[in-house]
Amino acid sequence: MAIRFMRTEGDEVLRKKAMPVKRFDAALGRILDDMAESMYHYEGVGLAAPQIGISKQIVVVDVADSGLLELVNPKIVASQGEELDIEGCLSVPFTYGEVIRAASVTVVAQDRCGEAIEVEAEGLFARALQHEIDHLHGVLFIDRATRILPADDGSALEPED
Repeated sequence: MAIRFMRTEGDEVLRKKAMPVKRFDAALGRILDDMAESMYHYEGVGLAAPQIGISKQIVVVDVADSGLLELVNPKIVASQGEELDIEGCLSVPFTYGEVIRAASVTVVAQDRCGEAIEVEAEGLFARALQHEIDHLHGVLFIDRATRILPADDGSALEPED
């Protein structure tokens, strides 16, 4: 396992639509292991492969009681409700924003072996899944933010159109 370099806003890989994973092999396992190690190292609750420079549809999430969840080719197939909360991102350091997300989601994906899985989530877990899946479509939380809150002085800014 290895800690991978975190890509930040301005890196073009973060704005590309990630490609589906077709091969479920040892290389995928190493990527998933590196992603988990990198997420924990950078103290995140989720990480998408584009954030470490890999334009593939791969996500890892570990929110409180959920434990480590690995999702390959994830898709949100159902969502309910709406919640406004503050988000940050390892790829947009020192910036936070208010983002409206679905309160609960159902996600279908594959595990590291290619087996189908389905995950139902609500609250922070649902928010993290939506945030990471957005990365796979080249979308950053700042694109969805209704208000940006820079961490340096706490003043609120309206997002640019």
